[in-house]
Amino acid sequence: MKEPVGYRKERKEVARFMRRLYRQNLTTTSGGNISLRISKDMILITPSATDKGRMRWKEVGIMSILGENLTPELKPSIESEMHLSIYRRKKDVLAIVHAHPVVASSFTAMDLTLRTDLTAEARAICGTPVLVPYALMGTRDLAAVAADSIGDSNILLLENHGILTTGNTLLEAFDRLEVLENAAIMTLLVEITGKKKPLGKMRIREIEKFFR
Repeated sequence: MKEPVGYRKERKEVARFMRRLYRQNLTTTSGGNISLRISKDMILITPSATDKGRMRWKEVGIMSILGENLTPELKPSIESEMHLSIYRRKKDVLAIVHAHPVVASSFTAMDLTLRTDLTAEARAICGTPVLVPYALMGTRDLAAVAADSIGDSNILLLENHGILTTGNTLLEAFDRLEVLENAAIMTLLVEITGKKKPLGKMRIREIEKFFR
């Protein structure tokens, strides 16, 4: 395994997206975590108990895919095992964003479906999110149920918890979270009016074929 020397550019990018997540009110000072696969056997991940709005690259840790902390001076996110379990399960996932955007996260705590079939953008970018049964945050139970639930989806709604998105890049994972939050707001608005007009099956198939 290559020694974890440097990765300054990649760590800067992770820290930048964490600050962006906070600036855009998609997470709180203490909440949320971001990771990036940098090789088949290593990832970068944001730390625990750190101000997310002011994160610096030197605070971004390095871990082996098996869970070894390769930057022992840093305390990895408590959700490290959830990230790692998804990377081990899905070799095509290169980036993960986990956060607690208020509106989208509300759908993990109520009996109402977050609709991604109201706009073409939401359907193309978010697909169909999967609801993950509740498990205590930061535990191996949550890591296991998240990995078992993800299937072909790019978005997990963690029951009574928050949102996890995946992507081939940090930008793609971030974009999915941002678009999902907008879709959640739109869902509430159309539910309030009671006059929703979602995309039909034919239009959804057309979108999925176009972006395949």
